[in-house]
Amino acid sequence: MRFKFPRRGRNLGHGQTAELSIIDLEGNQQVIFTADEVIEAPNWTPDGHWLVFNAGGKLFRIAVNGGLPEIIDTGDLADLNNDHVLSPDGSTAYVSSDDGHLYAVSLQGGAPRRVSNQHATPHHYYLHGISPDGLTLSYVAVENPTGERMVNVFTIPATGGADKRLTHVKMPNDGPEYSPDGVWLYFNSELAASKPGHAQIFRMKALDGSGTEQLTFDERVNWFPHLSPDGQRLVYLSYPEGTVGHPADKDVELRLMPPVLNVIEIWLWRKFAEAWAMPLRSSVPPADRASHAHTFVV
Repeated sequence: MRFKFPRRGRNLGHGQTAELSIIDLEGNQQVIFTADEVIEAPNWTPDGHWLVFNAGGKLFRIAVNGGLPEIIDTGDLADLNNDHVLSPDGSTAYVSSDDGHLYAVSLQGGAPRRVSNQHATPHHYYLHGISPDGLTLSYVAVENPTGERMVNVFTIPATGGADKRLTHVKMPNDGPEYSPDGVWLYFNSELAASKPGHAQIFRMKALDGSGTEQLTFDERVNWFPHLSPDGQRLVYLSYPEGTVGHPADKDVELRLMPPVLNVIEIWLWRKFAEAWAMPLRSSVPPADRASHAHTFVV
């Protein structure tokens, strides 16, 4: 039975189909849902029973053993993008809206609460992580304070409050996610790039942005690091050399590595995928499985 989303989202290309899948560490794939439009960014619920994803500007949940999605009531928010995380207790979804702000909404549904702040100059919020204690959100802001576009890493209290800047550079940064112990933020950046778009994986201290370390050193373009709950594995999205940004319709790989310096990455999975649908998210209860959404050509 084909599920009909209440609001049409971004269209796929001719002959493409979207899949929501679970992959184990051996690369075995379990497809639990397919769609004829873009579906994105599955989050595991902390109990491991559900995946929460977005489509058509709204949030949905689906059981990990398949079935049909269920819409999550987000009140008057109808332009949610693929940047969302779940609180460690499983009660709240924190979401990014295309209006540039962050919101908290109960996973049982209800009126959203704005978390982010108004700024005198452009400051568009894109959410990526939540601290293990659930108190702090990590995000990137697209800024334009002096007429020059920058993408930097910040944190903000989950209850609302002052933004805390962790980077202040012209090179783009993205995808900051907490380590399970809350000490580090893992992110991708062009800090070491000798050519535009050559992002690599880094980490820095979550408290103040100090102690930045580069973790990947290859010619591929590496994005969106995510750690296993035990902190022993890191999976990230890897694009072919020369890719700029994280565009749609590229051959991509999921790569697996320990979250330390100077190690060899292990190829985990390769697929012709639409990157906007690919980012994995925090709180993956099974340490030996990862969830993702992708598109493929049939």
